[in-house]
Amino acid sequence: MSARSAWVRSASSASNRNRGSPSRSPNRAALAPRLKKAGYCVFALNHGGTSGPLLGTDDMADSARRLADFVDRVRAATGAVKVDLVGHSQGGMMPRHYIKNLGGAASVDKLIALTPSNHGTTFSGLGLLALAIPGGTAVLGSGCAACSQQLIGSDFLRDLNAGAETDPGVTYTVITTRYDEVVTPYTSAYLDAAPNVTNVKLQEVCPAEFVDHVGISYNDLATRLVLNALDPAHAQRPTC
Repeated sequence: MSARSAWVRSASSASNRNRGSPSRSPNRAALAPRLKKAGYCVFALNHGGTSGPLLGTDDMADSARRLADFVDRVRAATGAVKVDLVGHSQGGMMPRHYIKNLGGAASVDKLIALTPSNHGTTFSGLGLLALAIPGGTAVLGSGCAACSQQLIGSDFLRDLNAGAETDPGVTYTVITTRYDEVVTPYTSAYLDAAPNVTNVKLQEVCPAEFVDHVGISYNDLATRLVLNALDPAHAQRPTC
């Protein structure tokens, strides 16, 4: 069977919810209860650090290993063969390292990502500026390894996106907004087209939706699209 849901914060939950970087826990506070109310068994993972007000700053390869352990514990606790992962920002991208490099494809049925940094970000120009200055990326990453790893062109992202971006045994859904001011350009969130990939921009569903990067995990339209992706057989028409 499949654990119905998990949240990976920037983080994950299993299902599994994950969060972004750097991040605190409130983003899961809105979506996780809605998943639970819909009947999902929700487990939430804090990753990218051990203490302090901000997490999601450590090396994402380490976070992916932590996610792997977390999913194993969820599967053992629930008896599920596979989990569904729901993640925001870094938490929507980092699980791909787990799926691709740590054997996660055998344990994940769906990955649903809200405004993920799949192809990196400029951090509204900071990323490109750091790349233009010798040693700039190292300075940016001195207190946040995950930040420099999410810059466009980073070694981490080149490795992650080399070859096929997705595993054919996993279903991927990317939900983004044109008003994302953190993952820039917003199209950086999209995964390469494939039969098992769905890329959705909120404004394609509801043109007057103005939610941004942080607000998307609290947004009713995004929540409906997450629920539809988790259970396509019982999908409901979104309300604008």
